[in-house]
Amino acid sequence: MFTGLIEEIGTLVKLDMSGASGLLTVAAAFPPGETALGDSIAVNGVCLTVTRKGPGTLAFDVSPETIERSALKNLKNGSPLNLERALSLSGRLAGHIVTGHVDCVAVVAERREIAGNTVFSFRMPHEQLKYVAAKGSVAVDGISLTVNTVAEEGFSVNIIPHTAQKTNLSYRQCGDQVNIETDILARYVERLLIGRTDGKSSGITLELLAKSGFM
Repeated sequence: MFTGLIEEIGTLVKLDMSGASGLLTVAAAFPPGETALGDSIAVNGVCLTVTRKGPGTLAFDVSPETIERSALKNLKNGSPLNLERALSLSGRLAGHIVTGHVDCVAVVAERREIAGNTVFSFRMPHEQLKYVAAKGSVAVDGISLTVNTVAEEGFSVNIIPHTAQKTNLSYRQCGDQVNIETDILARYVERLLIGRTDGKSSGITLELLAKSGFM
């Protein structure tokens, strides 16, 4: 579990592919005693497990499913990577609940500079866009962001200078692909409204919500 608050920007050393799987090696400045084999780290929003350690580097095995679903396959040596270690129980949830399970890949459709801030517009698959709401939360390459607007083909976010400085968004240009994780709470609400797979009612219906004063 993560918060979407990036701890540092790492650098891709190399991505070695072996068939459909890969080994991702990242240069990271985490103190050596604060990461261990088996730790979970979000790399551009993808939850990966540390499987090897070297001087100033961490390596992760990447499954075919992760390669296929995320934008990790497009990385080049030297690419900047957002890194976040898993949330500790004593930590503050200052961003939002991020699982590190990427839902889809989006494309930077527009980048505009406005009054010192940067507004990004992203184009994403329509079937995932229904989980994105204006003023709600979304994770872009693992960064917890507030949605500004939602349009027919995507959404926009406003990036303050601090966020641009502390993440790899400052490097993003039109046409770049990014990992998207929608708000997990929206998925649970949808599941409850759809009902159970055995055909029986889940107990929550639009009629029940209306009777209870929620509509």
